[in-house]
Amino acid sequence: SVVYLQIEAEVQRRKELIHQSVERRAIISKCYKPKHPEVYTLQESFLAPEFLEIVRFCSSPGADLQGLLSYLECFSDKRIYRLPVFTPEFCQAFVEELENFEQSDMPKGRPNTMNNYGVLLNELGMDEPFVTPLRERFLRPITALLYPELGGARLDSHKAFVVRYSLHEDLDLSSHYDNAEVTLNVCLGKEFTEGSLYFGDFNQEAAAVPQYTPVEQAAARGLLHRGGHIHGALPIASGQRCNLVVWMRASAVRNRRCPMCRRKPELVEAEGFGDGFTEEEEEQEQEQSESLCALG
Repeated sequence: SVVYLQIEAEVQRRKELIHQSVERRAIISKCYKPKHPEVYTLQESFLAPEFLEIVRFCSSPGADLQGLLSYLECFSDKRIYRLPVFTPEFCQAFVEELENFEQSDMPKGRPNTMNNYGVLLNELGMDEPFVTPLRERFLRPITALLYPELGGARLDSHKAFVVRYSLHEDLDLSSHYDNAEVTLNVCLGKEFTEGSLYFGDFNQEAAAVPQYTPVEQAAARGLLHRGGHIHGALPIASGQRCNLVVWMRASAVRNRRCPMCRRKPELVEAEGFGDGFTEEEEEQEQEQSESLCALG
């Protein structure tokens, strides 16, 4: 049938994406000259003092959810939390680095099927020196308390990318949910008006969001939410906005059920983190895999 052929074509496209991404990363590593090479390796000085204080609390003996919530902005009862993440100085340098890359003649991959402008951070070589320590050392103590049932203490892989919205490019983002157990979405700036995120319900169908909670974006601040939470971005009215998005994954959770198609995953070997699945749940150090699910 036509639908079967479309699914087969999408599966094949996704297999090829892996190899194309590896090729792009090799070219970038060899040929690209960064403007701000220091931003590629995470340093505590990049992180907001308030964020470091939250991490210290979460890592302390006796830390509990109620204590953590006193540090965070909470939105309704939807388990959406806003917190400072980076310093404004880091955000500025990072955005300048991304603009420098964008203006170069390096090959560029799309972050996902919905965002046409942005950068995959693993292709810039930022996974190991930047995103992995951010997830393991700083975010995991927080997500362990906020989302224990989603593997918040065992987030063992990620996909990280930057998306860009401006008047002549992507204006907004329609309703969707993420291929993640937990998502961090940090607004990096620049100057913009409107463009709030909005949230429907957890595990709601993505077709419509009749009731939603708007959440304004603030530079250098991030939102933590469940990946399965339906959400989108309203149009910006002026300027340009960049967001760092980290899809964090727990193989212990997704090995049992793919978060996109809700079935037990069928796996193929993948480079790097793939989609965050592992072949054996007990052996977390194995090479990661990706699902053949054609959704998302």
